[in-house]
Amino acid sequence: MTQTPELSPHRADPAPVPRRRRPHRAWSVAAVTFLTIIGAAGFASLPGLLIDPLHAEFHWSRGTIGFAVSVNLALYGLTAPFAAALMDRFGIRRVVAVALTVIATGAGLTVFMTASWQLILYWGVLVGLGSGSMALAFAATVTGRWFTARRGLVTGILTAAGASGQLVFLPLLSWIVDRHDWRPAAVTVALAALAVVPLVWLLLRDHPADVGLAPYGATEFVPKPPPQRGAARRAVRALVSAAGTGPFWLLAGTFAICGATTNGLVKTHFVPAAHDHGMPMTAAASLLAVIGIFDIAGTIASGWFTDRFNTRRLLATYYGLRGLSLMFLPLLLSDTVHPPMVFFIVFYGLDWVATVPPTIALCREHYGDDAAIVFGWVLAAHQVGAALIAFLGGLARDAFGTYNPVWYASGALCAVAALMALVIRQRGEAKGEGLAEQV
Repeated sequence: MTQTPELSPHRADPAPVPRRRRPHRAWSVAAVTFLTIIGAAGFASLPGLLIDPLHAEFHWSRGTIGFAVSVNLALYGLTAPFAAALMDRFGIRRVVAVALTVIATGAGLTVFMTASWQLILYWGVLVGLGSGSMALAFAATVTGRWFTARRGLVTGILTAAGASGQLVFLPLLSWIVDRHDWRPAAVTVALAALAVVPLVWLLLRDHPADVGLAPYGATEFVPKPPPQRGAARRAVRALVSAAGTGPFWLLAGTFAICGATTNGLVKTHFVPAAHDHGMPMTAAASLLAVIGIFDIAGTIASGWFTDRFNTRRLLATYYGLRGLSLMFLPLLLSDTVHPPMVFFIVFYGLDWVATVPPTIALCREHYGDDAAIVFGWVLAAHQVGAALIAFLGGLARDAFGTYNPVWYASGALCAVAALMALVIRQRGEAKGEGLAEQV
């Protein structure tokens, strides 16, 4: 008879099954932020689609319509630093929820407008103020509070969210404008902004301390700072302090050119410029959406590069390549989509907002706790540059019957930005970032 051997009293117990570690809550907050920016991106997709329909229906000049867009873009930028300070005072959730509601209100009211001043008020002022509170300072605030490691990568991902929203909305909105007029497209934008509000309120959290966690990558718990009163004073104080330093003016100047050559020029005028050459609006809008596809890859890659390489050289490379591509664009526009145009779309798309992660990193490096607010002012320069080109591009089209002078001038500006980026003084890499970071 076979006996079952007794267990030795000295035999070790079976090893416990290791628990599966849950992902850090910071990643879910980043995911909600990503979805929020996507949901709010419809308002940024529509202006370029409205220029020709509004010109045809109301006989407003392209300069007038471009002025309304420029007010939107300027307020988008000028609101950003105050929005970052308001998030410190009232919390991210409240500020973002109110901003989305203002966007929805402005977009919805455009349906009832009959005069150009109403376009300036509804789309320029209301949507501009709301979108400014949802600007890239939102992404900078989230990454600054929830992450100490992988900030560059997360910044790239959140920046790419705007391009993802553009990818989602542009083909849909262009189809709606083409088949059902521009008013249903404006209503679609308003409903999309409203739909995101419950998501923000239920799932977004202001600080890791709210859920008893340290920021991702931090070795110690970080208490939630008390609400910062005097948001406007703090924003102005941060501007005055930063304005006394050389890096601020160089970053603001390069970012103004960035805005001029992206939001102000291509996002606003590419569709009507392609339409001038006989390309259908839906085809031109689809090309602009494809820029969004490659922008996602380019921006995330830029965030990865920012964690590892010299940020000044990255910026100079990005601006130089962008300027080169814009110089060739007038030769590529035609009534059909052909391989050289597709190559431009891919090449330009990879560079669309790749400048954002290194710019935020340089702001964080030079301005510490005020980095998000200082970046808000740098973003204001970005949007002022965008506003000028949105307006001047419309005037140039009215005056010359072509956008070609604007494409060439923008390419030259990019060369200037590349030189400015190389002049920025850069300190050593911040501690906790770089090749030593662990996922």
